[in-house]
Amino acid sequence: MTASYKELLAQKASLEKLIEEKRKEELSSGIQQIKTLMADLGITIADITGNASRRSKTAATSIAPKYRDPASGATWTGRGKAPLWIKDAVDRTPFEIK
Repeated sequence: MTASYKELLAQKASLEKLIEEKRKEELSSGIQQIKTLMADLGITIADITGNASRRSKTAATSIAPKYRDPASGATWTGRGKAPLWIKDAVDRTPFEIK
């Protein structure tokens, strides 16, 4: 004896509901197991995702300017290529910020 189309659709809806309930139960259980392990081992979310608050090797650090152009007020840290206003100066002492 075969079931009718409507009966099969009702069974399908019932099964989908049951599947979703079981998924939620297992998900809840799995999350609880993870939380327990994290607490027991002292693991943080940052440990898992790799977003620990470690400073990147390429992280830019702010460097205080070392020289100032008296005419324009522009500054330079003394690192990298020298700006035009100080490039040809043999003695950079007059440009130093004190």
